Amino acid sequence: MLHSYLTQIRMNLLLTLRNRVALFFSYIFPLIFFGASSLGGGGGNPLQVVNIVLGLGVLGGGLFGVGIRAVQDREQNILRRFKVAPIGPGEIIVSGMVTALALQLPNMVFMVALAHGFMGAPWPTQPVSLAVFVSLGLLAFASLGGIIAALVNSMQEGMLLTQLFYFPLLFLGGITFPITAFPVWLQTVAQFIPSTYFSSGLQPILRGRETILDNLPAAGALALTALLGTLLAAKLFRWEKEEKLRPTAKFWLLAVLGPFFVLGAWQMHAKTNIAKAKVLGRDVQRSRTFLIHDARLFLGDGTVIDQGSVLTKDGKIVEIYTGSAPDAKSLRADSIEAAGKTLMPGLIDVNVRLSLPGIPISDPEYFQNLDQNVDRELAAYLFSGVTAVKSVGDPQEMVLKHRATIASGERLGAELFADESLSTKVVDSNPPMLASVEALQAYVDGKTDLLDRSLVQQVVPRKWFAQVKDNLTSAQSKRDALRARSVRSDVVRQNLAAAYRAGVMLVAGSGGGNPMVVHGPGIHRELQLWVQAGIPPAAALQGATYNAARLLRADQRIGLIRKGYEASLLLVDGNPLQDISATERISIVFFKGERVNRADIFEQK
Repeated sequence: MLHSYLTQIRMNLLLTLRNRVALFFSYIFPLIFFGASSLGGGGGNPLQVVNIVLGLGVLGGGLFGVGIRAVQDREQNILRRFKVAPIGPGEIIVSGMVTALALQLPNMVFMVALAHGFMGAPWPTQPVSLAVFVSLGLLAFASLGGIIAALVNSMQEGMLLTQLFYFPLLFLGGITFPITAFPVWLQTVAQFIPSTYFSSGLQPILRGRETILDNLPAAGALALTALLGTLLAAKLFRWEKEEKLRPTAKFWLLAVLGPFFVLGAWQMHAKTNIAKAKVLGRDVQRSRTFLIHDARLFLGDGTVIDQGSVLTKDGKIVEIYTGSAPDAKSLRADSIEAAGKTLMPGLIDVNVRLSLPGIPISDPEYFQNLDQNVDRELAAYLFSGVTAVKSVGDPQEMVLKHRATIASGERLGAELFADESLSTKVVDSNPPMLASVEALQAYVDGKTDLLDRSLVQQVVPRKWFAQVKDNLTSAQSKRDALRARSVRSDVVRQNLAAAYRAGVMLVAGSGGGNPMVVHGPGIHRELQLWVQAGIPPAAALQGATYNAARLLRADQRIGLIRKGYEASLLLVDGNPLQDISATERISIVFFKGERVNRADIFEQK
């Protein structure tokens, strides 16, 4: 029996190498994609290219390499000749699946080597998990191809039905397009598609973030599909196209997909796979390579480079160039022209109250959906170039929850620090919060001028502005009570200037969330008021970058433009060292290497 299997495998391998359709979808199509990606240059992650190429190869090798081969052999009456030989359906099907493995696993190694040689991709750190997972995916899709081959009556019908499976698996399962780019309803549909679990497992394994043990549900579903599919393909196997199947036999194809229907039903409730897809998508964005060139660099600690460039890769700053930088193409980076602009570390606000709206409103939806509003406020900070904030006075459970969501990459927003992250050993430096002092005075006076600033208008929902005037009128008694507690701004400014002259470490905090201190833009107003109080712009910027990072005990990774630090950066038009208001003229925000799409940041689901 073993001899018959080996003989059939050898013969099937030779015949498959002559099958143009199988070769095209298994090898030529992925190779074309790889070539286009490698020649295109740019700062895309080469591992993402490998992920797509492997997905193309596994789908093509499984569905076309096994299924179409069987249909072709039956249509050419080759299987009829095998029928009289001492072999059964098992040998035919197993030989096809072994052939697919024999061709695709070397192809996987070849593609990884190409990506390493031509695109600088690292070698996989989990090669065993990668090989096993790819094999499970290939066998699962090959078993589906075997069932399709048993059901169809001609090559034309076989190609049509196979493509009806191939293209949805290819485009909706996360292999070619990230699932997070789909509408919410389509993300849910994708959880019933087998290739979704293959893609969501392959990406982190390929990047060395996970092993096959971290993807046991997906691996188990693929293995179960491969087993059931192989058994059913053998049961439904037809030697000749004249052999008839019962009409109900076609429902067996749906039965093989049962494990994925179960997983999809569970994911409709748990949504863990959708969350994982968001994290994987964010990881892809943060792994891109950018060269921000010919900018003025404010490094965070007061150092200024009049003309410099910064290279970011995999979420980190990997090089800083003084003067002219190498060509972006030679660095395999996306080029960002920054002449006339200033690049600095992302701003840090060390005093915010996320459970307060920062604007006098009475919208009941705000206080009923606190979690949703905190997400929006953290997004507003990042929109405004603030890459880290420290919560003061918010419920601890809420802070920890949102901090974890941002840290995982499931949502995009400013990094969140809680009170407990502070160290008693750090120099005692309380932020003066001039913005809050000014805003409180405006609030008790019933003035709304502070809400007319451009950046404020961009982050506050339109419907809230309509409520401000009515609420200022209805809150007269509250404003009168606050009037007695208001502090003279000139006194606070004098104290700030005296602290600067005495060498006290100054740290910027806006008091975001207090009346008329809008989340996000508040820190920009704080810096403007510092400069009006006599603080040099460079010292003010240092208070909102490096000094703030020191206070948060995070100055070993953020707050500076330095090699090895996180690429959380702010690029602004103009020179804030001469005109501090230039910090509000935001050109680009980078968060952990990701170029933030500010236009869509409030539309996250």
